[in-house]
Order: sequence, then C-alpha cells, then structure tokens
Amino acid sequence: MTPRPDLTPTARRMADLLAAVDDGQLALPTPCPEFTLGDLIDHVGGLSAAFVRTARKQPKGPDGAPSADEARLEDGWRDRITRQLAELADAWREPGSWEGMTRAGGFDLPAEVAGAVALNELLVHGWDVARASGQPFTADPEALGSSLRLLEPKDGAGSEGLFGPIVQVPADAPDLDRVIGLSGRDPGWTPR
Repeated sequence: MTPRPDLTPTARRMADLLAAVDDGQLALPTPCPEFTLGDLIDHVGGLSAAFVRTARKQPKGPDGAPSADEARLEDGWRDRITRQLAELADAWREPGSWEGMTRAGGFDLPAEVAGAVALNELLVHGWDVARASGQPFTADPEALGSSLRLLEPKDGAGSEGLFGPIVQVPADAPDLDRVIGLSGRDPGWTPR
C-alpha cells in the first residue's frame, strides 16, 4: 500500500505564498508560459475546489481543467482560496478519500492516484507562485516523495512526462529540482 500523505503542510505553504502576493504582481510571468501569476492563482483556486469534490467522490461541478483567468480573481480572493486550500487538506483526511475510484479532470481514476495528483499540483504550483513572485520556497519532504513516485517515468517510458516533456536535471539534483524537471519545468527558471 502506498503511503497516504497529508496535504496540510503543502496547502498551508500555498496559502502563505498567496498571502504575500501583491496585486501589482498579478501580471508577472510564471514558469507556466501560458499563465500570468494571476492566471495561475485563479487556477489554484479552481483546482482546490475540484479536488475537494474528487476526494469526496462528488462528480458534480465543471469537468476538465480548472480555469486560469486573472479576471476571475475577485476582491477577497486570498481569503477564499485560503479557505478552499484548508478544505482540500481536510477532504483528503476524510475516511475513504484515498479508496476506490473517483473522477478528476474529466477522467475516472483510482482515488489514491487523484490524491497524489492533488498534492503534486499544490507542490509544483507553489513553486511556480514562489518563483514568479520572488519568494523563497521550501517543500514538505512527504510531498516531495509522493510527487517523485507519481512523476518518475514507469516501465521504460521516454521523455514525455505526465505534464509534458521532462526537463532533464542531474541525477544527483535535489528532490525538488527533480520534481520540477519531471513536471516539465526548468528548475533554474527566473522571470525575465
């Protein structure tokens, strides 16, 4: 049985990062070339709500990827997303959340995989937010281990990772750099 990590430290880290983002930074570029920082923050809000439904096996709600549109960030978005992140962590601590099948992003999948994806989304997008906004980033070791298990290519898979082409990093790179590279991002990315 794969360990069932606690999403709380990574969700709290994301909330802390978002609290430190100034509204004047929302138009900044991120390691996700198609997203500004504001777009990415809207995406984090949407994915938090979606993965709460996933944990609770509640298929109602929009199917597909959560929005990514800075224009959807209303006054008070920091408080709303912070509440959603806490609810997300709580939902994945509920009995049965990691068991059976569920639905995420329009796909049926084992709940255990969905929980690992939710944690990975928080970890990687936390790194994205930190990089874009110039904040330091530290990752929960349990989240790093879960993300590595999720992202490492299986059965001789090539360079196409779960989220796009893998960015190669040295074999002895820190775990965070490995996770970021496996997520299709350059661990050395800085805003230009």
